[in-house]
Amino acid sequence: MLHIHNSMTGRKEPFKPIRPGEVRMYVCGMTVYDYSHIGHGRMMIVFDLLRRHLAASGYRVTFVRNITDIDDKIIKRAAENGEPIAALTERFIRANQEDFAALGVAPADHEPRATQYLPQIVDMVARLIERGHAYVGANGDVYYSVASFAPYGRLSGKRLEDLRAGARVEIDESKRDPLDFVLWKAAKPGEPTWESPWGPGRPGWHIECSAMSVALLGPHFDIHGGGLDLKFPHHENEIAQTCAACDTEFVNVWVHNGFVRVDEEKMSKSLGNFFTVREVLDVVRDPEVIRYFMLSSHYRGPINYSLENLAQADAALERLYNALQDVEAAPATPATTATQRFLAALDDDLNTPVAIAELQGLARVVNSARAAGDGAGAAVAAAELVALGARLGLLELDPQVFMRKAPKNRIRVGAGAHESTDGDVEPATGSGITDAEITALIEQRAAARKTKNYAESDRIRDLLAARGVVLEDRPGELLPKWRRGR
Repeated sequence: MLHIHNSMTGRKEPFKPIRPGEVRMYVCGMTVYDYSHIGHGRMMIVFDLLRRHLAASGYRVTFVRNITDIDDKIIKRAAENGEPIAALTERFIRANQEDFAALGVAPADHEPRATQYLPQIVDMVARLIERGHAYVGANGDVYYSVASFAPYGRLSGKRLEDLRAGARVEIDESKRDPLDFVLWKAAKPGEPTWESPWGPGRPGWHIECSAMSVALLGPHFDIHGGGLDLKFPHHENEIAQTCAACDTEFVNVWVHNGFVRVDEEKMSKSLGNFFTVREVLDVVRDPEVIRYFMLSSHYRGPINYSLENLAQADAALERLYNALQDVEAAPATPATTATQRFLAALDDDLNTPVAIAELQGLARVVNSARAAGDGAGAAVAAAELVALGARLGLLELDPQVFMRKAPKNRIRVGAGAHESTDGDVEPATGSGITDAEITALIEQRAAARKTKNYAESDRIRDLLAARGVVLEDRPGELLPKWRRGR
């Protein structure tokens, strides 16, 4: 049985779906005004993994991940670019979909856009006003009355008294309480607007997720997820709005993933250590390296991003693919203790470091069986390795395809996060030689070996090695296996 940490209770709990055999899950998606960064990438991978594990465990999963396509940041960026808002949002929706697909993240079952749910948003705001949880301010904005919801703060552990004492809030005579937040923003010149009972305007950010999740999953569903930065105030506000509007519990389990740090510092634009998914994709041999890196740490803790850590993930993933070379996976076999330990690790709050250790253990079993001449044993272990890797979204390439891709960078110990940081990143070897050229040289070497011209054979091997190509000779075979090395 899956046990997962519930941010609401602060405990790891057995997962019990509201409806037997069915899981309804909502995850806060992207605000589409820019490219996604590696923190977004981690969040997407974490909840893609949770979805995969639930589905593979036999649940019918309905997965909703929203798109915020109207927001202050979007309006500001479109104005700065001098382009229509719709053009900006469409461009970045496509870009983010491409980036996340590269990371092995499957599309959600539903990807609602806020602008498609204006009637539901207006209806929810109206219900909150009717029930005394919201009011129209003097400036025409509609505000949620935080004081009207007694349980406010139970997710984040914050108390209203402490929030007020520590608040730095500009004087706003339209608010009854400095902690009240906007549900509906009155129209401003140059901004897109929609009609409402309170006049033309647009929705606030928090109400969008409440309206979309209720519309697609109902007012009470199983799992709500997102990055740790959304816990307060966004998710706290979602709870207040939805519970007050619908008289329900809203969500049973809240799941939050930890932050990405860069060279042991918090990632931020001000520090200049802010990297998009696209930038990171450009420095790895294959996107699976990023996925392996992200899953090598537990989802709730921080993870430190650097090119050195990416290189370590590349080497670890290479060991798995190297074990699978020249092994024809056997048909499905009964689960071994490795599979049992792997699944137990995922059931233990998605403990991916332990699960990945089981993959590495299986790779060693494959290598040992092959070295001992036990082809059948190697095939069985390889099949198990591939099957378990698939649950993590790994090992989905042909081993030869992965091994013949050149690592993009060779990293010295102590290198900075990216090439621009300190100049310690060297280009990978082998990038200047094509597969066709490698194959031709290998065939020339095979011809030399056949005629016992070992000097020429060694010369070609050394030439290929200098270009970053590693040959793996096998007894009785003239044509070796090859891969691009570091």
